[in-house]
Amino acid sequence: MPKKRFSSEEIIHKLREAEVLSSQGRTVAEICRQLGIVEQTFFRWRKEYGGLKVDQAKRLKDLELENARLRRALSDAVIDNQILREVSKGNF
Repeated sequence: MPKKRFSSEEIIHKLREAEVLSSQGRTVAEICRQLGIVEQTFFRWRKEYGGLKVDQAKRLKDLELENARLRRALSDAVIDNQILREVSKGNF
């Protein structure tokens, strides 16, 4: 079965729907069955997106992408620095 990816907006809507179902007295297993996800996914989503609004989730994703880009840039700079140190020592 192919893996389905949900956008952060869809996840937040599903979590809000889960809150409504939970207030109606449904168990977590029933909620997950109705949402079409497994319990592990539900708890992971609730941990990451619980209490967020849609605009906050978009901002979170943007910050994660920027953080990944900056990490790549830093690692490239460190590698370049190490290469220059080796060349300046004469170990080639």
